[in-house]
Amino acid sequence: MRKHDFDRIENAPVRRKQRRARFDDEPAPARSGRLTEAERVRLADLRADAYTETDIPGDRWSTWDAAEHGPAPHPDWVITDLAAVDTELGVLKTGKEAEVHLLRRGIPGGRQSLLAAKRYRAAEHRMFHRDAGYLEGRRMRRSREMRAIATRTAFGRNLIAEQWAVAEFAALGRLWEAGAPVPYPVQRDGTELLLEFVGDADGTAAPRLAQLRPDPDELRDLWHQTTIALEQLAALGLTHGDLSAYNVMVHNGQIVLIDLPQVVDIVANPRGLEFLARDVRNIAGWFTGRGLPADLADVDAVTRELRMTAGLR
Repeated sequence: MRKHDFDRIENAPVRRKQRRARFDDEPAPARSGRLTEAERVRLADLRADAYTETDIPGDRWSTWDAAEHGPAPHPDWVITDLAAVDTELGVLKTGKEAEVHLLRRGIPGGRQSLLAAKRYRAAEHRMFHRDAGYLEGRRMRRSREMRAIATRTAFGRNLIAEQWAVAEFAALGRLWEAGAPVPYPVQRDGTELLLEFVGDADGTAAPRLAQLRPDPDELRDLWHQTTIALEQLAALGLTHGDLSAYNVMVHNGQIVLIDLPQVVDIVANPRGLEFLARDVRNIAGWFTGRGLPADLADVDAVTRELRMTAGLR
């Protein structure tokens, strides 16, 4: 190489890699480098977990300490010990937006409890069924997050998944405290909800309403329970949003409402009354299709009563 070539290389301007513009509402890194402080801590935790993973193969330590908790006081069966271990026992239900797994949380050599682990899809999430209608009336604080959700970027889809998890966990907490028949929400960690397992001690889940063929007396009793549950939601200004015989479980003769990520505020959502009427129409249709007299399952009368309960005319 000739001398003038060396001079040209030495005097060449250094090209710096352009940094991505940061939005005003994005958290600034707490230190220099590629990782934020939160990400650095998260990776450190993962490395620490890797050293202990062989102690409990296939399991994990309880995530209670890092999660958002359900309403206090917690039921006696909720295990809050940090030494507890969560053991995966299998899949209860799969769906487009989430999967539900059976999980046992227990203290080694001590007490145990079964939980339903509902895990919303994040990076793989595409779009919830009719999610635009359900999201009306819900707003997020950061403008960047609102833009990401509106354009359905990968980041936005992750936010949608977490928003559904947050909405369902909050709704379950409110409904539980109001005495509505819903599973107790044990904890939320990101897009994972740990809920009361509705079923038997051997891990057999309670059947959905759609799986039952009740006799006339049982049918009337289940309809009565369902309308009371709808009144309890309406008293809080809510409706299920996607109610059907597949979103109602029956355990020991008692109904339990499940799958509430799309719970609708019938006042704040411009289509709230439409969702309310549809919930009543769908569930009443199942009951009348099984032989319940139409005068008992009068859709217009029940909808009118629920509107009044919610303070609407």
